[in-house]
Amino acid sequence: MKGSDAPIPIAPKTRVRLFADAATLPLPVYRDFVDMLFSMRFPIFGLGAVFVGICLLVGRELESGFLLLLAAIGAITTLLRLATIEAYRRAAPIAAFDDLRRWERRYAAGNLATAMLVALLNVAAIAGPDPQVHLITVSLIFAFGAGIVSRTSARPAICVTSLLVATVPTVIALAAHAFEPGGTSLHREMFLIEAFIVAAITGLSIQTVAHLHASAVEHHTARHDMAKLARTDALTGLSNRLLLREQFQDRAATALRARNLVALHYLDLDGFKAINDRYGHPAGDALLGQVARRLEEMTRAGDVVARLGGDEFIALQAGIGDESEAELLARRIIREVSKPYLIEGISMSISASVGIATAPKLGVELERLLACADAALYRAKAGGKARALLCVEADAADADMAA
Repeated sequence: MKGSDAPIPIAPKTRVRLFADAATLPLPVYRDFVDMLFSMRFPIFGLGAVFVGICLLVGRELESGFLLLLAAIGAITTLLRLATIEAYRRAAPIAAFDDLRRWERRYAAGNLATAMLVALLNVAAIAGPDPQVHLITVSLIFAFGAGIVSRTSARPAICVTSLLVATVPTVIALAAHAFEPGGTSLHREMFLIEAFIVAAITGLSIQTVAHLHASAVEHHTARHDMAKLARTDALTGLSNRLLLREQFQDRAATALRARNLVALHYLDLDGFKAINDRYGHPAGDALLGQVARRLEEMTRAGDVVARLGGDEFIALQAGIGDESEAELLARRIIREVSKPYLIEGISMSISASVGIATAPKLGVELERLLACADAALYRAKAGGKARALLCVEADAADADMAA
């Protein structure tokens, strides 16, 4: 993986719309949110078990075959949702946005199905005469609402839609029941108050979802930005030593399996100090940024370009058959880096010296390869600069003694 095309800024605080599309989120943040959806096996199992239990209890009390059917559908829905979670866990980590979007839609379908079942249970139970039954089923609405707000507020469209699907039919059923004839004293008032409470809590829950979603987006975006900055060179946007280590380990492991080589090119810019001294550090920084872009443009998608600091760069060339391929790239690096640069209207020129070490020939430890390549680089600079040399046995021995 190469560095990005520019330095990585901390994401500014932005106002988050409640129904903002997933495409407006940074991909790592969106992945976090989808992961959160599929991490809730026990709450889904618990709600499903309670729903089935209430349907069986109330269905037997009211002698309702419909509620017994709802119990069966609820059990099947819960099992399917748990199976979907398990399938997601087996497929993770999921890298592509479109794949994440498909999994999110599967979760949303299960959530909406549960919300509809809860609404149907309440509409059927409220039509009955027993206030104790009403109390049990309406309490399930509050439990369902609290659960989805806490679990799915990071995806507010799913959360709010499910909440409304469950509560709006319940509010309508309560209000309609208030005007049925033959009720006891305060029958109308009590059911209207209960309808108002459910509606009011729904409205408050939606406000809570908006707040939790905004907080979650801000927190996760900042966390990913900070993690990326910790592994990225702030000036050039390239990988730093920490990220280079991870990328090298990945490519070295692949090379061992494929029985090919990884070449580590250690670059030092010739004449950079003179640029800094003559034109100042801002010009030097701009020059380093242009060098970084040139290095990225001449390497492949699977290669890595990193900056160790100062005017020292690393190009990690993965999956090559022999060292001659590494020498070809090194010569190209020297040729491209040595072309003139235009900084604030001033033409500036530098060159580059390169030391090359290959893995697994010289080992698969990054620090040893860096030391070997650095020793070869020292010989290249001592021999006249703008040269590329492979690490030889003497360089490797010097590196081992220095270690």
